[in-house]
Parts: sequence; structure tokens; C-alpha cells
Amino acid sequence: MNRKSLVLPAVAGLLTPVLAACGGSGSGSKSGDAIVVGTTDQFTATKDAPAPLDPAYAYDVGTWNILRQSVQTLMAQPKGEGDPVPDAAESCSFTDSGSERYACKLREGLKFASGDPVTAEDVKYSIERALRINADSGVSALLNTIDTIETQGDREVVFHLKTADATFPYKLSTPVAGIVNPKDYAKDKLRDGFDVDGSGPYTFKAETKNDAIVSATFTKNASYKGSVTVNNDQVELRAFADADAMGNAIDKGDVDVMTRTMSPAQIQKLDAGSDENVDLVDMPGLEIRYLAFNTDAPTVKSKAVRQAMAQLINRGELVSKVYGTQAEPLYSLVPATVTGHSNSFFNKYGNPSVDKAKGLLTKAGITAPVKLTLHYTTDHYGPATKQEFEVLRKQLNDSGLFDVSLQGHPWSTFRPAERKGEYDVYGMGWFPDFPDADNFLAPFLDKNNFLGSPYANSTIQRSLIPQSRREADRLSASKSLTEIQDTVAEDVPVLPLWQGKQYVAARDDITGVAYALNSSSTLQLWELGRGVSG
Repeated sequence: MNRKSLVLPAVAGLLTPVLAACGGSGSGSKSGDAIVVGTTDQFTATKDAPAPLDPAYAYDVGTWNILRQSVQTLMAQPKGEGDPVPDAAESCSFTDSGSERYACKLREGLKFASGDPVTAEDVKYSIERALRINADSGVSALLNTIDTIETQGDREVVFHLKTADATFPYKLSTPVAGIVNPKDYAKDKLRDGFDVDGSGPYTFKAETKNDAIVSATFTKNASYKGSVTVNNDQVELRAFADADAMGNAIDKGDVDVMTRTMSPAQIQKLDAGSDENVDLVDMPGLEIRYLAFNTDAPTVKSKAVRQAMAQLINRGELVSKVYGTQAEPLYSLVPATVTGHSNSFFNKYGNPSVDKAKGLLTKAGITAPVKLTLHYTTDHYGPATKQEFEVLRKQLNDSGLFDVSLQGHPWSTFRPAERKGEYDVYGMGWFPDFPDADNFLAPFLDKNNFLGSPYANSTIQRSLIPQSRREADRLSASKSLTEIQDTVAEDVPVLPLWQGKQYVAARDDITGVAYALNSSSTLQLWELGRGVSG
């Protein structure tokens, strides 16, 4: 096994699941030359979420990476660092000095995979549709600075914004801004099931069982016109029940590439050179983990309880016991390598202290131990999640100030229950939508936030977030961004824990692996190819 490190500039980004490909050297592949990608992500249609792949609904890393291959956006995030680049658009730019008018011109001859032309009216329809449906996933909040959309002929679209938003080009690169055909997607209703149609680099076809995707095939779209070059004709995605099953598949050569989500033990084993036919590529990652609170729940409604937890949790011990060198302690929602980061939680709480935590509870008149249940998802953030929460429980209970129990739930029930406010304290992860500090803050703190949290700070929502978005130079936004982070450390509506690296394991005849994830960790299947093993 050869280990390779891809060193990218440390910028924020969406950490996405990488899918693995079938038929490496010595492979027993049944898919010919198709590159088959393995993942432990589960794609399920449920009563609460019957339309998991509709761009107006989808808002998790797995579904977004299906949509990024098949539904085109005006802008796209590049394979390396940097600002978004035109994709369905030929060009896009702000046309005023105040970042409130954004105009795009579509590429000439743009078509959906079906052969229908893509027009400016389709762009307008798609984005207005997402805003109109306003799905309870919270994804439409990414577009909430849009006031009106104007079309000029078949190829020009103008967005008039309610307020200045220097991050708007990034938002147009996210799947919620994906361009869909009105023939396939109703104006005011989500598209149930697993059909996806668009004008992206690939067409998509899923094989399902029991309302879940078992495997899916991405086939090169001959009609695609955009910013990327597709280096393969077909990629098959296979969903595995767990990391061990996925690891066995790459060992046998049935899977060529795997990443999300390998276990810490698998990564350590590959790093040690356990398989001479498999390369492990590690690269900077901006996935974060955090605890979230239903701040209306009686058990954690008092800020002192949340502050006491922040004072007790030992992030260094948590990371070393569970993830080792694969993660780092995090003291803000904004990762340490992102412009605008501040160590707000460390600045306020310093090192873990039982005495200080006890003082916070005593001052608030709260009798210890505080009884809580921590909820976590069993199948969405990797196999180490249970161990992580066992460490958290022990840290809190060993203080004598808390009496914590744990409950694990599959993602298909966890996410809807969290959105309904059924959990007082629960663990979540975040893979940023686009590379900017705003995307580590606004989704949790703005109106109609991703978590459905009852926490609302008027200064953050009405003043600080808008202020930060006015600054085209993002370094100039640091003052307002720091104030937001300091407020979060004081009120603790969420409690950041760690940020992680990202890994790709691939059999050695697969090319383009270093770019399977871009600097924003966006999955880019088109970069993968088949070369010569060895």
C-alpha cells in the first residue's frame, strides 16, 4: 500500500461521501469497465421523507453527491481551491457595487439529458420551486436572500437580492439551485422516490429494494455542456451496510474506491501498508461534529446546563480515544483553518473543569446530577459514533454533575425526530455546503435554520449575519463573524466537538483519486479513470 497525502489550501468546504468503484486489479467485477464506488451512506425513502433526491428537499451529504453528478447548477465548485466557476452558465457576475444584483448567461445549446433545451425560464422555475415548496429539510434557506428572479430572453437570468450577499455565487453551486425540467418536477410538489433527471455530467438510474437504494449507475451524459471533463463512461455506486462490508469488498477487488465512511481502524490499517494494491489518500477535511440542543426542552432550557457541559467535555481526550490523528479538537462551529475562525469556546471555558461547571449550575440554582439522554445516529456518521458518545457519557457522568444515558437511532428516524424537537440533546455532523465561514454559522443560527432549532438571537440574525455578507473580502468580515462565534460560546445552542480529515482508499489502477474530492470535499466522480495497476 502506498500512502499519499494531498495537501490543499485549508478552506471551508462540503465534506462529501466518496463512492467506490468496481473492478480493480484482480477484481471479480461484473460491471466490465464501470468504476463502481462503495459507500456506507444509506438512501431511503420513508413516510417522513418520501422524496430524498428532489433538489428542493435533499440536504445531506450523501444525497447531494448524487445530485451533483446529475443535476447541473449555474455555478460549480472547482476541483481544487478557489471561487466557484460557471457550469451551466457561460458567465455570472455581480452587476452592481453592493452585491445585490447577480446576472448569469447560460451556455449556448444547453440541453437536459432528455434532449429538451435548458432555458432561463427553467432556471427561474427551478429556484422559485425550491423556495415555494420550502421543504422542512431547511435547504431552501440557502436561497433566502433572493427577492425576485428576472429572465431576459432564453439565456439570461438576473437575481435581485433582498440584501447584499457576497456568498451568493457559492449558493448557486449547491444542489438546491439545481436546474430541473418542469416536465419532470411539479411546481408545488416534491418528486417522490429515486428518479433524478437533469443536465449534469451523468444520467442516474437506481436499483432499489425495500424503499432503499441498493446500487445506482451513473452513465456519461452525451448532452452535457459544462466546466468539467468526464474521464469515464460509467460509475456504479454500491451501498454497504457497514464499513467492514465495504472494506471486504475493496480487499477482494470488488470495489475500487472507498471513503465515506471508513472506520478509524480501517484507516489505521491501510495507513500501515496492509494492502500493497490499495492506496490511501488523505487530505484536509472540514467535516465537523457537534452536540445540538432543543433549547426549549426543560432539561436544557437553562443556559447554565449547556454551559456546564461545555465546561466539562474534554475534546482532546475524546479525539485521542476515538479518532486519533484523524481528527482535531474544535472550539467553534467554524473550523480552525477557515477564514474568520475564532477559538471562542476555549477562550470562554479554557480547560475542562469540574469545579467551574459545578459553579455554573450552583449559581443558576440547578441541583446536580442533571439527568439527560444523548441521542445519536447509528448509521450516518460512521462506525465510531457509538464509541464517541460512550466517551462523552463517561466524561459527563464522571463529573458527578450529570446522569447521562444514550440512545442510538437509524438516520431515517433520527433526522425527522430531531427536526420535530423530540430530542433534548443530540449529535450531528456538518459537511459545509460551500467554502465560507458563513456556511458554518447561518445554517444553525439564521431563521428557518437547518436544525429547526428554537434558538434565535436577533442581533445575529438581523445584524451580524447580514453585516458579514456585505464584505466581498471575507477577511474583512472577521469582526462580525467573531462576534457570532463568541455569542454561540456564551449561549451554547450548539456545542462543537471536533473537525476531521477526509480519506479516500483506492485500488492502484484507478486514476484521478486525488481529485475525487475537491477543496470543498465535493464528490467528483468524473475525475476517476482506469489506468495501469502497480
